[in-house]
Amino acid sequence: MSQSWLVLPQETLPFFTVRCFHSTGHTGWRWCCFMERPLTPTRGNSWAHCSYCRRGATGLWPLTFQLTTLRAMTSKDPESEHPSVTLFRQYLRILTVHPNPDYGPAVAFFEERAHQMGLSCQKVEVTPGYVVTVLTWPGTNPTLSSILLNSHMDVVPVFKEHWSHDPFEAFKDSEGYIYARGTQDMKSVSIQYLEAVRRLKVEGHRFPRTIHLTFVPDEEIGGHKGMELFVQRPEFQALRVGFALDEGLANPTDAFTVFYSERSLWWVRFTSSGKPGHGSRFIEDTAAEKLHKVVSSILAFREKERQRLQSNPHLKEGAVTCVNLTKLEGGVAYNVVPATMSASFDFRLAPDVDLQAFEKQLQSWCQAAGEGVTFEFVQRWMKPRVTPTDDANPWWAAFNRACKDMNLTLEPEIFPAATDSRYLRAVGIPALGFSPMNHTPVLLHDHDERLHETVFLRGIDIYTRLLSVLASVPALPNEN
Repeated sequence: MSQSWLVLPQETLPFFTVRCFHSTGHTGWRWCCFMERPLTPTRGNSWAHCSYCRRGATGLWPLTFQLTTLRAMTSKDPESEHPSVTLFRQYLRILTVHPNPDYGPAVAFFEERAHQMGLSCQKVEVTPGYVVTVLTWPGTNPTLSSILLNSHMDVVPVFKEHWSHDPFEAFKDSEGYIYARGTQDMKSVSIQYLEAVRRLKVEGHRFPRTIHLTFVPDEEIGGHKGMELFVQRPEFQALRVGFALDEGLANPTDAFTVFYSERSLWWVRFTSSGKPGHGSRFIEDTAAEKLHKVVSSILAFREKERQRLQSNPHLKEGAVTCVNLTKLEGGVAYNVVPATMSASFDFRLAPDVDLQAFEKQLQSWCQAAGEGVTFEFVQRWMKPRVTPTDDANPWWAAFNRACKDMNLTLEPEIFPAATDSRYLRAVGIPALGFSPMNHTPVLLHDHDERLHETVFLRGIDIYTRLLSVLASVPALPNEN
């Protein structure tokens, strides 16, 4: 088997990439994989090793070979595509979309990755049909707590008629943008975890702390049949997690957003009872009149919070409470005044809100509207937690230091919605939400959700560095 090497300067990264390709006889040349090592055009005495053909490049690298930037690697020719991008697109085509996600093929996909990478694989069925897949790379010191890399397999529904391309084809255009549901939320992160671990293993690294990768179901509809159940099980306790990474959001600027907490999700249904009658009469004390008072009170509160956010440039969306009217129900006919009507609201309460006091506020709005107005919780999160973002937290200190070493600008924020991180923080595990996607519009749950392949590939580099640092955090006082 003949072999050569292609050296690729990466536009946004301070090192070069070497790509191995080997002869396949009459079919010509076949690409293997990217191997990355620090390199400058004047220094070629580093080394690389190809995990596909098991050969290494030693001595002086032939920099006279074709030089191509990653941006030029967006060729329509599949032979020129980065293998990590190919794997990403393969995962995007697995239909784990609500309302009926098919998790079986996704679990099999990760089982196969584990086999190829030499990782152990454990499948934990937390409730019938809902499996959490755990891949494990053991550390050298089993007395230390582990690092957890969490991601969810499910994605939200789509309206195909509003997409430029089939949302499950994982189409890549000539500029390198990959269109698919889950490109940002959050199948990209799943593959970035895997590829970062693969790279570190191929390079021969071992770290003191064990690294676990969890791929969970059901996050998009609350995680009640996923992470919420998993953290209560002995299989989770056996992982001995000390710190976790989970999903974040894209950032359209040069910065990277990292989330250290999130708002509490309350879904509340208000029901008003009143006098019924014929639609032609001026009936007093109707359900609609009283419900209107409740709705007006809540929307007035919403406007107050909106103004507070807009008037303070230092506040981010997650630092204020948001509420939206999402459902109105009632009535049986146009000429019948209904006896009951209801309005449903989606509250997202900031972490500093006194939850007991806010529940009393809901009660006061009902009382002010009149008799027969009640409310019930469809969903209520009562365990808001904050992961400290100062150097007193060794996990934040390590994360922040690694990002500074990579010249990444971080913007710590409170996540405006809800993720599985809340279940991890609730059981005492510090967690950060981080999806390395800068210079990228926020398109999760949107039409034409997409991600540029260079952003995706850079994310692998970022996670590679982060894992090296986090899995090397020295023993903490409670671990001695």
